[in-house]
Amino acid sequence: MPGELDRFLAARDFLLQHREDYETAYREFRWPELDRFNWASDFFDEQARGNSQPALWLVEDGVERKLSFEEMARRSNQVANFFRRHGVGPGDRIVLMVGNVAALWEVMLAALKLGAALIPCASLLPVEELRDRVERGRARFVVAEPASAATCTAAAPGCTRFLVGDKAAGWVPYEDAYDAPTEFSPIPLLSVHDPYLLYFTSGTTARPKLVLHTRQSYPVGHLATMYWMGFRRGDLHWNISSPGWAKHAYSSFFAPWNAGVATFAYNYTRFDPRRALELAAGCGVTTMCAPATVWRMFVQEDLRSLAGKFRELVSAGEPLNPEVILQVAKVWGITIREGFGQTENTLLIGNFPGQAMTVGAMGRPSPGHSIALLDAEGCEANEGEVALRLDPRPVCLMVGYMDDPERTAQVMASGFYRTGDVALRDGQGMYTYVGRADDVFKSADYRLSPFELESALVEHEAVAEAAVIPSPDPVRSCVPKAFVMLASGFQPSLCMAEELLLFLRGRLAPYKRVRRIEFVEELPKTISGKIRRVQLRSAEKSRPAERRRHEYWEEDCPRLQAMSKRAAE
Repeated sequence: MPGELDRFLAARDFLLQHREDYETAYREFRWPELDRFNWASDFFDEQARGNSQPALWLVEDGVERKLSFEEMARRSNQVANFFRRHGVGPGDRIVLMVGNVAALWEVMLAALKLGAALIPCASLLPVEELRDRVERGRARFVVAEPASAATCTAAAPGCTRFLVGDKAAGWVPYEDAYDAPTEFSPIPLLSVHDPYLLYFTSGTTARPKLVLHTRQSYPVGHLATMYWMGFRRGDLHWNISSPGWAKHAYSSFFAPWNAGVATFAYNYTRFDPRRALELAAGCGVTTMCAPATVWRMFVQEDLRSLAGKFRELVSAGEPLNPEVILQVAKVWGITIREGFGQTENTLLIGNFPGQAMTVGAMGRPSPGHSIALLDAEGCEANEGEVALRLDPRPVCLMVGYMDDPERTAQVMASGFYRTGDVALRDGQGMYTYVGRADDVFKSADYRLSPFELESALVEHEAVAEAAVIPSPDPVRSCVPKAFVMLASGFQPSLCMAEELLLFLRGRLAPYKRVRRIEFVEELPKTISGKIRRVQLRSAEKSRPAERRRHEYWEEDCPRLQAMSKRAAE
C-alpha cells in the first residue's frame, strides 16, 4: 500500500497531468486519504532536497532576493528549532504579523513542522482588534516587525514576542534563529486533523469570525487552487495579496509550492499599480493572481507598455467586472479567469485552463467539490445560495468557527456547507455570481444584485469603482443608489451624474436602473480590500433628511425628466 506522501503526490500529479482536461480532472479526482502526513516535513522538505531552483523571489526597496527550495527547507528547520528552544510546541498558537519578508514563509513552514497553529494578522490592525485576535485565538507567541511592535506590545503583553529585522527591549530577536541547527527532528504522531491556521474573516457584513483550519485542509485542500492556476514547470507566480489574509496562503504559499513553482512577492508600503506591473514585466512573472480592486487599478494604466511575459491571469476575493476582463484581453490577449473561494474553504468554483469561458461568470466546480444552489426553502434550484455538499466531506473545508458551535451548525445544516453567497447556474453548468446574500436587495419587489449594477457602471470611462446599495424611498421601499469613485480627470457634478444615469439606461432594464448617485473620494473597505457595503447601508439608513454634498437624484436631471415626461405622454 502506498505511503501517505505517495498518495499526496499521486493526487497532485493527476491534477497537473490533466491541467487542461477539466472534464477528466473533475470526474476522476479523489482527495488523498491521510492521517499523519506533515506537508512541510514529508512533502516540502523532500521536494527541496538538493533543489536549487528559486522557491521565493522577494523585492523590497528595489533590492531583489532569491531563496531556493533547499534554502527554505534549511531556514525553516532553523526557525523550528529556535521556536522549540523558546517553548513553542504542538498546539501552541502564534500570532504572525509580518509583511512579504522571508520570515513569513519560514514561520509558515516551521509551525507545520512543530505542530503549532498560526493566527495570521494584517500589519495595519489597531490595538483593540489585535487584542481580540490574541484573546479569542488564545495565542502565547507573537512574530512581528518593528512597525507593529508597539501595537503588539499593547495587545499581547503576556506573550513571548519575536521581532523580525531589529532588536527591542521585551522582544526576542528573530534573526537569532539563523544560528540554530539546520537539521530538525520531526514531531511524531501529529495528526492531519490538528489545528494549523486560525483565520479571522474580513468582516464585510458582520464581526469577523474565527475560522479553524487543520494541518491538511489548506496544505492539501489547495491542490484545487493549484489546478485553477494552471502552473507549468518553471513558472514565476505572483499573488497580489496582503499577508494576514487567507488569500495569501491560497496563492502565495500552498498553491505554487504544491506545484513546485516559485513565488514572487513585492514588499511595499503603499501599492503603486504602475510600479507593480513594471516589476512583473521586469522579473518575468508568468502567472498572476490579483483581486478585483487591483485589476481595476491596472486598467487605468497604459497596459500596452506593460505587457510582460504573462501566460495565466486569474482573479479572486470578490467578483471582477466583465468590462475590466475585456479591457485586459483586448490589450494583452489573455482572458482573466475568475475563481470563487472563501476563508472557510479553498477554490470551490473557477474558470480552469482549457475550459470554455463566459466572461463575467465564475466558472464550474473545482475537482473534489460538489456544489448545489439552495433556495430560501433549502431546495436545490438554478438560482440560490452556493452550498457545498458534505457527503463526502471535502478535505478543504474548515473544522468550523472556533468557540461558536451555534454558527457552525447553522452553516453546516442538512448535509451542506452554506457559503452565504448567491449565484445563478445556466444549462451548461456555468455559475455566475449574484452577490452576498446580505447585499442582494429588493426594489419595488424586484430582486437586485449590486454587483450587476456596479459592473454596468464601471463600463463608463469616468468610473473607477462603484458600490450599489438600497436607499430608502417612500414609493418603492428602496431604490438603487450608487457610490461612485471617479477616474482621474473627471469631476463630480450634476452633469456627470446625469451622464452616468443616461449611460445606465441603455444597459439595464428599467427596474434595475440606479436612481441616485453620490460621488465619493474613496469607498469603505476591509483591510483585505473588499468593499464594505454594510457600512454604506448603515450610513444611508441613519442619514439626515438633507442631501449630502455631490449627491444627485434622477429628479435633479433635466434630460431624464424630459424623457420621463415624453414617455408618460
